[in-house]
Amino acid sequence: MKILVALSRIFVGVLFIISGLIKLNDPLGFSYKLEEYFSADVLNMEFLIPYALGISVIVVVFEVVLGVFLLIGYKPKFTVWSLLAMIVFFTFLTFYSAYFDKVKDCGCFGDALKLTPWESFTKDLILLFFILILFFGLKHIKPIFSKLPTTILALLSFIFSLWFGYHVLMHLPAIDFRAYKIGNNIAEGMRIPDDAPKAIQEFTWTFNVNGEETEIVTDGSYPTVDGEYVGVETKVIREGYQPPILDFSIETDDEDLTEHFLSQENLIVIVSYSLEKIEREGALKLKATTDEAVRKGYKVIGITASGNDAKQRINEAYNLDFEWYLCDEKALKTVVRSNPGILELDAGTVKQKLHWNDIDDLQLPEVERKIEPKQERAEIKNILYVVGGEVSTKEKLDSVLASKTYKNYLYSIDEELLDSINKANNSNYDGFMNVELEKD
Repeated sequence: MKILVALSRIFVGVLFIISGLIKLNDPLGFSYKLEEYFSADVLNMEFLIPYALGISVIVVVFEVVLGVFLLIGYKPKFTVWSLLAMIVFFTFLTFYSAYFDKVKDCGCFGDALKLTPWESFTKDLILLFFILILFFGLKHIKPIFSKLPTTILALLSFIFSLWFGYHVLMHLPAIDFRAYKIGNNIAEGMRIPDDAPKAIQEFTWTFNVNGEETEIVTDGSYPTVDGEYVGVETKVIREGYQPPILDFSIETDDEDLTEHFLSQENLIVIVSYSLEKIEREGALKLKATTDEAVRKGYKVIGITASGNDAKQRINEAYNLDFEWYLCDEKALKTVVRSNPGILELDAGTVKQKLHWNDIDDLQLPEVERKIEPKQERAEIKNILYVVGGEVSTKEKLDSVLASKTYKNYLYSIDEELLDSINKANNSNYDGFMNVELEKD
């Protein structure tokens, strides 16, 4: 029994420290996972959502500290009882998630190791077994040092855990396990290889044949049955390949510009999953940094899940001059653990990623400014078409251009020209296209 307790002590202590440190490296990410558990669709404890970050820090600090306590033999009774209470709770939680298919990833090892709900439940059962050994063999757990060094080590583990959690919250995770880490290419992370395994599904079709319901199982093809169709149920037999990045996009209300921006060099991206919740101190730092980036030849954009009203309010409140584009909130929370956060992309590759607290560390060497006529045209909504000196339509202009019966062709977004046109016509054009025809 003594040897079994010693082995269990090492196994449980090391596993709790590793699991806790991985989550402590990214407490904000773990808080997002807790919010998912607290949601109405899972535990229906939405009143705890505002406290998810605080709870996540407490849980992961406690997890690391208990692992250290167990290894050094500090307060064995308190430690083992705490470990038992924690593992019983997490075993229930992972079983609930797996049985009712509520949460796809428990977050036990953060983004470092993804476990399915049933894998998480199995892991917790194994831990429960070893912790029960410790519970019944409690008398064999002795401190490995004398009282003073043991107490000092216990206190240091607690202080280090609190400091480390605070440090990564004020900056970024010390180790980035996500698909958006520095050096990764976002476009490549979204691709599905041609030889990637496909999902295998089972379709159960129900038909009414001569007054009786008959079920027919296929791999997806519609069965030939002499009866009335009632319904169909699908079951995933094997999951297909899923790329590391699923829901990242850069869009306007009516246009997907993801591919365009992921092909650009020297792109500075300001990320805010919610402009309504943006950190004021961080927003105040954006103006000087983005203006400097533009002066040095960079293209600056913002991506957010917030609506147009919020975008306009933020730009006016903080005097920002760049355009905001749309992206899924969950994706943006994964991109960078900061609101706002700052990225430099070069043809889709993440070159720099910073918390707003570290915005002064953004490296902005001067680069050659590139003109993007195609993108400027794509963003223009209201164009004045003039053919042969008369206001016309895009269809007629395209017809003339196709027939090549014109002398000159001018496209302009010159602000002074547009301003004079708009004042003369009481209009609001933001683009001007003029075709001068050949004289007969």
